[in-house]
Amino acid sequence: MKLSDLSEKEFKELVNSMVDDRLCELLGNPDLGLALDEKVREQLKQVLISPERVTGETVAERLGLHW
Repeated sequence: MKLSDLSEKEFKELVNSMVDDRLCELLGNPDLGLALDEKVREQLKQVLISPERVTGETVAERLGLHW
């Protein structure tokens, strides 16, 4: 697939993904190696087994953020 074949929305998603990937490469994960509290670990397990998912846009909207 060529870039010229992408819609504007697809192109923006591609650029956002590339920027996110690059920032992760440069900054790394500051929480890597830190221990999780048992309560947080249990909450995370429950979220991961739940079929319900929330998009980043929904979270931003709930917090009153504008991308």
